[in-house]
Amino acid sequence: MDPLEQLFGERACERLILDFVHRLDLGEPSSVAELFTEDGSWAWPEGARRVEGREALREYFGSRPADRLSRRLMSNVLVTVTSPDTATATSYFSTHRVDGHRGGLVPAEPPVQVGHYEDAFRRIDGRWLLETRVLHLAFAGPTPKVS
Repeated sequence: MDPLEQLFGERACERLILDFVHRLDLGEPSSVAELFTEDGSWAWPEGARRVEGREALREYFGSRPADRLSRRLMSNVLVTVTSPDTATATSYFSTHRVDGHRGGLVPAEPPVQVGHYEDAFRRIDGRWLLETRVLHLAFAGPTPKVS
């Protein structure tokens, strides 16, 4: 594979990883569905959750509480382009989150989740998209509610 094409693929997939968390935290959560293939899926094996298909993903991510404040930090993003139209990635994340937010600063607390994502990407008509995203948690706790 041409090194420049590989670099472009890596960057496009890295951008999807970051766009995903930006949309959840700062944008319209249901719009993360647009980052997936039509038959794409998001899974959390330990939570026995699996959501398949763009419409189901839109509904799932769009159902988050309106008063939820969250910030996800992504790191250690490692994308491997496996062919001109496929790639995989592993990336670490931590999630800071509270429910019941009505504005203002929230006292800092440890993250409620720390883990990693395993992703598979597919390029369709020149556009890289998530095909599968699997969430693996190493540390987790309940989402606190702001009083």
